[in-house]
Amino acid sequence: MTTARVVPKKMESRVTIIGLGVSDLKVSTKFYEEKFGWTKTDDSNENISFFNLNGILLSLYPREKLAEDATVDHEGSGFKGFTLAYNTRSKQEVNDLIEELSGKGVKIVKEPQEVFWGGYSSYIADPDQNLWEIVYNPYLQIDESGNV
Repeated sequence: MTTARVVPKKMESRVTIIGLGVSDLKVSTKFYEEKFGWTKTDDSNENISFFNLNGILLSLYPREKLAEDATVDHEGSGFKGFTLAYNTRSKQEVNDLIEELSGKGVKIVKEPQEVFWGGYSSYIADPDQNLWEIVYNPYLQIDESGNV
């Protein structure tokens, strides 16, 4: 008896969830709700928070539990090796957002400035020091819904 060999399809080019391990779920959830003005999805509960980001979900989950699920050590400090980006439609929008976030007590890591590749960017940090780039990229078109 022979068995047919199943050839797997290639992995589709997409991201469905960006999961952040956070030190305090309540504090981090409050940050994204109050500082960014985002609304949790109905799937959120006392153990996890979800935010819909134009078809991608951002999930916040306790750092130790996320590390346990991935079977890795939860300790770590310094630069995490990744950033998240919020692209704007203009330089002025970068300035306006940074001014608003600064007024809400958000840590500004890098003030808005021209960058070597032709864009205009700033960085902020969430309560777990995850870096968000607030950036205008003149080479990237953003539609009415905020999608690239």
